[in-house]
Amino acid sequence: MILKMTRTFTIILLLLVTGSCMKYGPSETEAFLPGASSKGLFIVNEGNFMYGNASLSYYDTQSGIVENEVFIRANGINLGDVAQSMTMHNGKGYIVVNNSGVIFVIDPGTFYLKGNITGLISPRHIHFINDNKAYVTDLYRERITIVDPEQYTVTGAVNTPGHRSTEEMVQWKNDLFVSCWSYDNKILVIDTQTDRITDSIEVGHQPSQMLLDKNDKIWCAASGRIYRIDASTRTVEDIFTISEDASYSYLALNGTRDTLYILNREVWRMAADAGAIPLKPFISGQNKRYYGLAVDPATSHIYIADAIDYVQPGKIYRFDPEGVPSDTLTAGINPGAFCFR
Repeated sequence: MILKMTRTFTIILLLLVTGSCMKYGPSETEAFLPGASSKGLFIVNEGNFMYGNASLSYYDTQSGIVENEVFIRANGINLGDVAQSMTMHNGKGYIVVNNSGVIFVIDPGTFYLKGNITGLISPRHIHFINDNKAYVTDLYRERITIVDPEQYTVTGAVNTPGHRSTEEMVQWKNDLFVSCWSYDNKILVIDTQTDRITDSIEVGHQPSQMLLDKNDKIWCAASGRIYRIDASTRTVEDIFTISEDASYSYLALNGTRDTLYILNREVWRMAADAGAIPLKPFISGQNKRYYGLAVDPATSHIYIADAIDYVQPGKIYRFDPEGVPSDTLTAGINPGAFCFR
C-alpha cells in the first residue's frame, strides 16, 4: 500500500524541454512512501497529441490500490506530451515522452524525478546494453541515439539511412534487432559493439512490437500478421495470421517466455513453439477499444488497456492466468504501455 503525506514546496525546474507547449512550474506536491509491497505495475498514459496531458499511474498488485497522476503529484511538473513507453533498469524507471523529446528518470518507489535525458527529437523506446549504454529509437530521425543512462547524456548515434522511424528493440547476444515502423518493412540488425548496421530482415508493412522468447525466436507484429524469426539465422520461420482484416497487434510473453499472448480485437494465447494460432480466442474482445497488453511475469495475470473514446480516462481490465475477469481499474487518458516494477 502507498502511504501519502502532503507537502508544499517550490520545485526548481530540472529541465526545459524544447518544442513543448506545456507549462512547467511549481505546484503542490505529495510525498509517496512505498509500503511493504515493492511489487506493482506502472501504467503509461499517452494523453492526447499536443495537449501535454500524458500521465503515469501506479497499481499496487498486492493492495489493489491505483494511484493516478503520480508523476505530477510527486514532482509538481507535467509528464509531457505523449508518453510512449517505460522501462526499468538498475533500480530506476525510464519514461520516454515522445512528443516532448525527453526521457524522465524516476525513483520507482517515491516517483521522484532523479534526472532526465534531452537532446532527443521524438524518442520512442529505450533499450539498455549495460549500465552506461542504451539505445533510443526515434519517430522522425534516420538515427538511433546512444545515451549514457547513468549520466543522462547523449554519447553517440547509429545512423539508419533510409529508415526514418525506428521503433522497438530486442537483443540476442551482441545483435540488436530494431523494427522500422513508418512506411517501412524492415527489421535492422545492429552490432552493439561497433554500433553499425550489419543486416536487415524483411517482414510485413509497419513492423512494430517485438519480443524474444526462450527459444531465441523473435516475434514481430506487422501488417496484422505475426512473424516468428530465428535470431541466430535472421530468417523468418513462420507467419501467423489471425484474420485477413486484422490490423495492429499487441504482443506479450509470460515470465518464462514460453507462452505468447496476442491482442488484436481479442486475446489469443499460444505456446511459443506452436505451429498455429488457436481457433478460438483466449479472451473475447467485447467491442472494447483495446490499446495495450501486458502479462505479469511473476503471476501470469493479464492486463488489457481500453482507451474507450480516446478522451476520457481509460480502463485497465485485469484477468487471472486462466482468462477469468478479476478487476477493472481506472487509469489516465489513452493508457497504452505497461511496466512492471
